[in-house]
Amino acid sequence: MNTYNIAVVGASGAVGEELFRVLEEVEFPIGNLLPLASAKSVGVEIECQGKSYKIQELTEDVFVDKQIDIAFFSAGGSISAKFAKYAVESGAVVIDNTSHFRMDPKIPLVVPEVNPEDIEEWEETGIIANPNCSTIQMVQLLKPLHDLYGIKRVDVSTYQAVSGAGKVGMEELVKQMQSFFEFKLDEAKVEAFAHQIALNVIPHIDVPQENGYTKEEMKMVNETNKIMHSDFAVSATCVRVPVLRSHSESITITFEDGVNVDVDKAREVLGAFENVVVIDDMSKNEYPMPIIATDTDETYVGRIRKDLYADNILHIWGVADQVRVGAATNSVRIAQKWIKLEENA
Repeated sequence: MNTYNIAVVGASGAVGEELFRVLEEVEFPIGNLLPLASAKSVGVEIECQGKSYKIQELTEDVFVDKQIDIAFFSAGGSISAKFAKYAVESGAVVIDNTSHFRMDPKIPLVVPEVNPEDIEEWEETGIIANPNCSTIQMVQLLKPLHDLYGIKRVDVSTYQAVSGAGKVGMEELVKQMQSFFEFKLDEAKVEAFAHQIALNVIPHIDVPQENGYTKEEMKMVNETNKIMHSDFAVSATCVRVPVLRSHSESITITFEDGVNVDVDKAREVLGAFENVVVIDDMSKNEYPMPIIATDTDETYVGRIRKDLYADNILHIWGVADQVRVGAATNSVRIAQKWIKLEENA
């Protein structure tokens, strides 16, 4: 088997750490591994596939002569904007997990289960973009239903875990809950989010836009149609909830006029779709929840039901681990598809 030299930018972050776990679990064919981060993390050791590696500083010339084949970037949009080109110039394909390149028309935006054919477009820029975490799990559920009936409109409300804001988000929730049990919640710091997150729900993720939506919500709108090569309407309301990990989504799907939704058929195509698991038995209290999805690589769907008033509307509930499915795992799956493409060329 061929091996590939890998670089991970953002090696000390939450997604970077998860990338190492996923690479190990799937037995990715790693030759050499180059973990990269800011100067403050230099020398920190990480382990992957039974070997230890020391984090090196990300610089403009760190990729020179390293013969990196695949560079995963998960250190923020400004870092990708500045340093991705140096990885590409050195001969690597960049798989970028930030929002910086996603809507660039020259750069493919890929969810391997949905649009693997777009990976072939990587050569124009040397970059493949990884979508927003909430978008990834949603399009995995929309794709089989769109193929079945043809989607006209999607309305989604998200219930996003604090880990979507990184380690600082998780730490803030934990510290606030500790303060609550010490009867000192009023003294707890509010830094990672606009308001206290413990025992609260915040309908505000990312920067507000002039149209009344937030940047996070517009990511879901724009990315969905780019990935699915579609033009149906999408409206999103993104909400932060006091859950450590795994995002949930309530999705209402309006199909083309004249469609009469068959719930059993919808359940069947969802269950047959790659990396989607149906859990849908209300009589047994069985439905997707964050505690089921966390630390897994599947997108779970349940509460599959037809609208009470319109035959062409379906309601579903989806949950996935956004650090894995929504970031690390999707990035590794892109790399695996890219390898197959290169080896079959």
